[in-house]
Amino acid sequence: MPAARAEQLLLILIVEAAIGYPAALYARIGHPVSWVGRLIAGADERWNRGGETRRRAMGIALLLLLLLLAGGVGWAIGRIVGDGPGMVLIILIGTAGLAQRSLHDHVAAVLRPLAKGDVLAARDAVAMIVGRDTDALDEAGVSVAAIESLAESFCDGIAAPAFWFLVAGLPGLFACKAINTADSLVGHKDARHRAFGWASARADDLVNLIPARIAGLLICLAGAGGFCTMLRDAGRHASPNGGWPEAAMAGAIGRRLGGPVRYDGAPAERAWLGMGPPPGPADLASALAIYRRACLLIWLLVGGMAWLR
Repeated sequence: MPAARAEQLLLILIVEAAIGYPAALYARIGHPVSWVGRLIAGADERWNRGGETRRRAMGIALLLLLLLLAGGVGWAIGRIVGDGPGMVLIILIGTAGLAQRSLHDHVAAVLRPLAKGDVLAARDAVAMIVGRDTDALDEAGVSVAAIESLAESFCDGIAAPAFWFLVAGLPGLFACKAINTADSLVGHKDARHRAFGWASARADDLVNLIPARIAGLLICLAGAGGFCTMLRDAGRHASPNGGWPEAAMAGAIGRRLGGPVRYDGAPAERAWLGMGPPPGPADLASALAIYRRACLLIWLLVGGMAWLR
């Protein structure tokens, strides 16, 4: 791993936290993740047909296409830009692959009305960041949904892309984001996507294998606790990776996460993570503070790598 990548990543993290992805730019051209999403949606519509064997083969083809495009674009940018002043462009482009600021802002948008007792507005805000049904969620349900999304997205949106940037630069970061987007769109176990999304789901499991455990450890360190809960409950989660940051957050705030939810009107049973009462607005505020400190820990780790050069 070239030490120069650590310096670049530290600047990417700082710039992204400061400015995020500008709203004016999003309104004009969208976001790279949305571009990938449109490609995946088009492939889902055109390729996800026929028998299970064909669907699985076309899902593998989609994954390979995404890796080729994402990795190729990242490699081409690096070759064109080169070293020196062009690194500024690498840093600016790299901010699009991280979500420190946007994740914080989305979860804070849930906390503000929830802290005022406006559950209806909090439901609308949390519906922007979770896939479960939110219409019937009470204060605790909204808090659980927001805290779980915050913890899991700390891995998916920050720890994982940062890790893969350190490993492989922009190609690694872009490939990580493409795989994560594919998993979120087609990596489901429903009848339509079970075969077509199989490759994307397995690739996402692999990409997040190490980052998820790093994310859980950082949350425990930032929260000054939660290690025992993480080690005990992470394996109860349906995802091989999602349980690490979520169980860590449950332990760090001393509250119970998980439990049954509904997706598209259908009930879904989930394991409980952590012990104690269900969380409320104060616990969501604590989770956000832990998240900020965990992001700072990433800065310190990356800064240490750069300094060791």
